[in-house]
Amino acid sequence: MFDATLTLSLPVPMSVASGLNALAHCVDSMWAPRTDPVDQALAGEGIQALAAGLPAVVADPSAVEGRERMLYGAYLSAVAFSSAGSGLHHKICHVLGGTYDLPHAQTHAVMLPYVLAFNAPAAPEAERRIAAAFGAATAIEGLQRLRRSVGAPKALRDHGFDEADIEEGVRKILDVVPADNPRPVTAHSVRRLLRAAWEGADPLTTDDRSQDRGPGSPQ
Repeated sequence: MFDATLTLSLPVPMSVASGLNALAHCVDSMWAPRTDPVDQALAGEGIQALAAGLPAVVADPSAVEGRERMLYGAYLSAVAFSSAGSGLHHKICHVLGGTYDLPHAQTHAVMLPYVLAFNAPAAPEAERRIAAAFGAATAIEGLQRLRRSVGAPKALRDHGFDEADIEEGVRKILDVVPADNPRPVTAHSVRRLLRAAWEGADPLTTDDRSQDRGPGSPQ
C-alpha cells in the first residue's frame, strides 16, 4: 500500500521532477524492446494519472488527492517499465547520470520532450496512445502543455552538464542504443538531441530526419 501523506513534505520542484521521471517510464514503455499491449495500456493509464496529479500538487502541495494520483501513476509506470524494458530515453539518461553525475529526476524531466519528439514520428500508434492519454492533438503538445503548467526543468546546463561533454556523451550513448528503436539513431541525431537539451531549445525545432541514415541504417 502507498501512503500519499508520506510525500506531503517533498518540495514541489522535486515532486515535479520525480513525476516527470515516472512519466518518462510510461513514454519509454510505449516502444521499449519488450513492450506489449498490456504494457502500453498500463503506460497510457499512468500518463493520464500523472498528467492529472502533477498540476494538482503544484496548485496545492498540502492536498493528498493530487499526490495520490501521482503515486498511482508512478506505480503504473513502474509495472509497465519493468516488463517493457529500457528504451532510448532511459539509455540516454543513464549515460548522462552515470557519467556526469547529473541529478536523476531532473535529467529525465529535461530529456523527455526531446526523445519523444524524435521517436514519435516513427511510432504513430504509440504517439496516438500518448496523445490520447494527455487529451491532446499530439503527444508532444500534451507533454509540453503539462510541462509548462508545472514549471518543469528545462535545460541540462542548469543541472551540471557541460557543453564540452556533448561529444563524449554522443559516443557513450551510441554504445547502448536499443537496436529496435523506432528510428535509426546516429551520431548526428544524438548530438542534436543533447545540444538541444543542453540549451533548453524547443524540441519541435530540433528534428532533422534528413540526417537519420548513418552507416548501416535502413535506406
